[in-house]
Amino acid sequence: MTATELNAQVAADAKKETIRLTTAQALVRFLNQQYIDVDGQVTSFVEGLFAIFGHGNVLGLGEALQEDPGHLKVYQGHNEQGMASTAIAYSRQLYRHKIFAVTASAGPGSANFVTAAGNAYVNSIPILFLPADTFATRQPDPVLQQIEVDYSADTTTNDVLKPVSKYWDRIERPEQLMSALLKAFEVLTNPATAGPVTIALPQDVEGQAYDYPLSFFKKRVHVVKRVQPSSAELAGAVELIQASQTPVLIVGGGAKFSDAGAAIETFSERFNIPIVETPTGKSAISSEFPNNMGGTGILGTAAANAVITKADLIIGAGTRYTDFTTASKTAIHPGKTQLININLNRMQSYKFDAFPIVADVRDTLSQLTESLSDYRSQFTDLATIKEAWQKERQRLAHTNYDAPAYVPEVKNQFDAKTMAAYAEKLQTHLTQTEAVIAVNNTIDPTSIIVAAAGSLPGDVQRIWDPVVPNTYHMEYGYSMMGYEVPAALGIKLAQPDQESYALVGDGSFMMLHSELVTALQYHKKINILVFDNSGFASINNLQMAQGSNSYLTEFRTADNDIMKTDFAKIAEGYGAKAYRANDRKSLIAAIEDAKKQTVSTLIDIKVLPKTMTQGYGQSWWRVGVSEISNNPKVQKAYQDIQTGIDKAFKYPQFSSQVQR
Repeated sequence: MTATELNAQVAADAKKETIRLTTAQALVRFLNQQYIDVDGQVTSFVEGLFAIFGHGNVLGLGEALQEDPGHLKVYQGHNEQGMASTAIAYSRQLYRHKIFAVTASAGPGSANFVTAAGNAYVNSIPILFLPADTFATRQPDPVLQQIEVDYSADTTTNDVLKPVSKYWDRIERPEQLMSALLKAFEVLTNPATAGPVTIALPQDVEGQAYDYPLSFFKKRVHVVKRVQPSSAELAGAVELIQASQTPVLIVGGGAKFSDAGAAIETFSERFNIPIVETPTGKSAISSEFPNNMGGTGILGTAAANAVITKADLIIGAGTRYTDFTTASKTAIHPGKTQLININLNRMQSYKFDAFPIVADVRDTLSQLTESLSDYRSQFTDLATIKEAWQKERQRLAHTNYDAPAYVPEVKNQFDAKTMAAYAEKLQTHLTQTEAVIAVNNTIDPTSIIVAAAGSLPGDVQRIWDPVVPNTYHMEYGYSMMGYEVPAALGIKLAQPDQESYALVGDGSFMMLHSELVTALQYHKKINILVFDNSGFASINNLQMAQGSNSYLTEFRTADNDIMKTDFAKIAEGYGAKAYRANDRKSLIAAIEDAKKQTVSTLIDIKVLPKTMTQGYGQSWWRVGVSEISNNPKVQKAYQDIQTGIDKAFKYPQFSSQVQR
C-alpha cells in the first residue's frame, strides 16, 4: 500500500464507527487514552512500557510499539524481574498515580515476572504485565519454550502468574481485549484493589486484526474517590479515643499513599498523640516532627517501642500489621489494648479485633481532628523518650572497631579471631551503623533512598532519619532481594530532579543488578551503595541467634577462605563511575564526588559483619526452630520460641464491633 493509499484508508476509517487494528495496536492505542483524576488533578496514567523482546512479542506488540507508541515511553530492559521492579518502584514513589507496563516473551521470560508480581501484590502496587503466550490456535504446538502438561492443553507458563495477580486474563480472540482491559484498569486505578494485572497475549492473536469500535479508544478518566468514614465509624472512633489516656498512631503504607502527612501531623500535635512508623509508612512525615518516634516493631527504635508498650489504644492508619510491625503478635494484644483500624481494605480493617473504619486515611484523620475538640493524651514524656533514642543513635554513629574492649552490636556470635579475619580480608574496620549514619548525614536531604532485604532494612528503619517526606522507599512487604538497584531506576524516572540511592547488601546486589545497565543506557543517573560484609549477614545472624552454627550464609571458598569481591570493578566494567570506601573519611569523600557526576555511580563499601543494629524493646520474632536437634543451643532456642508463643496473641481475629 502506497503512502497515498494509506492516507486515504486512514481518512476513510475516521468516518467510520470502527477502526481495523491488530490486537497489539489496539492495546497500545488504549493505553495511550487512560487518565487518572486524583483530587481534581488529571494526568495520564500509563507512562510507558519496559520490554524485553523475544519471538513471542517482538513481531506483535513490538511491531505495534515501533509503528506508533503514542506518548508511551518505551525502554529496553535487561532482566524481566528487574524491569518489573523498576516499574513497581516508579508507581510506588508516585503514590500509585502512574504506572509502567512490562512485556516479555513466552516461557522463561514471562516466568521471570512472578517474583516481581508477588512484590506488587503484597504491596498493592499497580503494574500491568503483558506476557507473550503460546498460539491460541495451537496449530504449531509445542512451540519453542512451551511447557506441556498432561491435564490441560490450555495451561502455559503464564498460569503461574494467576496467584500473584489481582486480575488475570488471556486474550484468545482480538475482541476479548476490550472487556479484559476495561476490567484491568478498574483494578489498577482502584486504591482498594490496586495491584498487579496480567493480560497474557498469545503470539498469533497479537497480530490478528479486528474492527474495533472507535468509542473503545476515547479518553477515559479514572476518578480516585476518597472514601469517607460513616457517621457511625466517626462516632465510635471518637468515643474510643476520648476514653483512652495513651493512644498511639501507627503510620502504615496506606497513610503514605493517601498523602496523609499533613493530616497526621495536625492530629498528632493537637492531641499530643505519638506516632510510630511501619517500613512502608516511614517518611510519610518528617523525622524532625517532634511526636515522630520512628520505626516500630522488630526493626523499631527504642522510642517507638516504648510508646507502643504504654499504649492503651492503637490507631492503625493504613497498616497490614505484619509480624515485623507487631513483633509476631507480642507487642500488640487486643485483650490489653484497644485498636482502631483505618483502611480502604475491609479485610485489613478487621485485624486484631479492632474497631474498623473502611475509609481514606487522610480524610478520616481530618474529620476526627474536627470531632475530638479539646481531647489531650496523658503522655508527658515524649520529648524525653525521643531524646534518649537520639543519644543512642549518636552512639551507633561512632561505633569503633579499634576502640578498647570493642564488642560488636550482634553479640556472642563471632569471636575476636573471626572478626579480625574479616577485618584483614576485607581491609576495613568500618562498622555498618557508622557507615549508614554517615551516608544519612552526607547525602542531600531531598535525595531518595531505597532498601529491601538483608540487614539494611533494620538499620535504616531504626537509624535513618528522613527529613523530607517521601524520601524513604522501603520494600519490606515482600522483602525481595534484588529489588534495590532496579528500584533506584524507577525512583529516578518518577522524580528525575532528585538523587536516587540504592542501599544494598552484597548478597542482594549479586542476585540482581542488571538494570544498572538500563540506567546507563538511557542516561538516568542512579547511585548504588553496596555494603559488603561477604555474606548473607542477616540470615547468618538469625541462624546463629537460634543456636545453629554458621552454615552456608558466609561467602567463603571451598577451603574456607573469606571471599572479597571487587564490586567497584564490576560497575566500572558496565561504564559507571565507581569508588571504594573502607572508612568514614573515604566514604564521605566518595559520596561528595558522586554528587558531582552525571553518570550512574557505585560505592563499594567494605563493612564488618555483626556491626548492624539489633533489637530494642519488644522485638521478638517467631521463626521455625527445629523441635528435635542434637545441638543444645538449638534445643534452648526451641524452648525460648515456645515461651514467646505462649505470650503472643493467638489469631488475626475479625472484629465483633463491625458497623453494618
